[in-house]
Amino acid sequence: MRNASGRGLRPNVLGTFDTVVMAIAGSAPAYSIAATTAVLVGAVGFAAPAALLYCALPMLGIVLAFGRLGRIDVNAGAAYSWVGRTLHPALGFLCGWALVVSTTLFMVAGSLPAGALTLALIDPALADDTWLATAVGAGWFLVMLLVVLGGARLSVRAQLVMSGVELLLLLLFVLGALVHGGAAAAFDWSWLGFGHFDGVSGFASGALIAAFYYWGWDVTSNLSEETRDSRRTAGLAALIGVGTVFLLFEAFTIAVNIVLTAEEITARGGANTLALLGDAVWPGVGGKLLIVAVMLSTVATLETTLIQVTRSLFAMGRDRTVPAVFGTVHRRWNTPWVAVAVVGGVTLVLFVAANALGSVGDILSGAVSAMGLQIAFYYGLAGVAAVVAYRRLLLTSVREFLLGGVWPLLGAAFMLWIFFESLAELSTASLTIGLGGLAAGLIPMTWHWRRGSSYYRPAKLDAVRALAAEAESDGPYGDVPRQHRPAADETMATDF
Repeated sequence: MRNASGRGLRPNVLGTFDTVVMAIAGSAPAYSIAATTAVLVGAVGFAAPAALLYCALPMLGIVLAFGRLGRIDVNAGAAYSWVGRTLHPALGFLCGWALVVSTTLFMVAGSLPAGALTLALIDPALADDTWLATAVGAGWFLVMLLVVLGGARLSVRAQLVMSGVELLLLLLFVLGALVHGGAAAAFDWSWLGFGHFDGVSGFASGALIAAFYYWGWDVTSNLSEETRDSRRTAGLAALIGVGTVFLLFEAFTIAVNIVLTAEEITARGGANTLALLGDAVWPGVGGKLLIVAVMLSTVATLETTLIQVTRSLFAMGRDRTVPAVFGTVHRRWNTPWVAVAVVGGVTLVLFVAANALGSVGDILSGAVSAMGLQIAFYYGLAGVAAVVAYRRLLLTSVREFLLGGVWPLLGAAFMLWIFFESLAELSTASLTIGLGGLAAGLIPMTWHWRRGSSYYRPAKLDAVRALAAEAESDGPYGDVPRQHRPAADETMATDF
């Protein structure tokens, strides 16, 4: 974990509750509902709750995979480290690169709505001005950049405020929707079944869109080196976070089916179905309050996304798979300040370039489609990596076989299926950004591989040896990440 200066991220800063908050904020419940519900309902209609349910099952397999891998390798790079040590270093690097590209794209795709929503609170007409929305969104982005630079503890304190208000407003409107009653339709259990899908292709379309709702919970793994008892905490927090946002997604999607018609959602909801729902449940002030919730959610997930990309670049700089300067930490705040500064500069340039694509809605549509390929790629490979790392333990019990083998493997297969399914559906621009972004990673990978980075000669990750080493080292070093422990603990990193 140490960089050239001998300094690393500050350990034991976050507890379990802090990490759960980060997992929920990473999935951005209000933002996801507002930005994606109209697309999901347009694709599958009343089957929207079912699409979210059946996407949650394989996603939980990926959550289990991340938790199990984090148990045996505490690393801010997460999938970048795990895939590299189990499958192949080149695939591991591309996983890390995919996260860097997707999160950078999201910071543009997320900042613009944050600006538009802020303007909508003042005057709805201002929200349509792309340049003004870009300027306000850039302001929010810079604020979050400074918060992330200030360290994990400051980041969590900001999240407690933003996510706390957001969740309170969301829960208030779930109750309001139940009291309001069904203006569009009465609740029907068939909404959770397969009957409303238009065959296999309809199910595929719904699952592809639903997968984007959940992305972001894995920030807990990128924060693992700064978390107390991180071998267990990061995975547990991710599981609680995904479970929480799943319940919110289901509740609001069912509420949308009850209160609004499909025509209202697709014709009038656009990129902010929550505001439409708010006006229906609580005329006048309701839409405004839910705009506040979406704005807070968007800003909150900008922060978690910044954490993900800067911690990933820190891990890559530390391993010298990108310039080593990215592994530099601030002397006072112990944060990867070079990574923060570079990401900030690149994103601000992309803000300006994004305006050439047109309206905020056009920018969002193109960016989300491109991000989908990146997300499915690194989630899928991480799921496979977990099965490979634990392969010698899978037949020791039924529980180990199901939770450590079958479920993560099915989750990985689902994510990789989404990746290949998307190739035939996306526009040329989205494919160029998505696949081109991955391909661009081949340049730094080849350069640093040829320069002899030790990352490309990895100590293979094996759960049997890792867990045995953990059991031996519990005690004075029980809460200390592997990279901080004495050399004796390096027995867990021996080859196959």
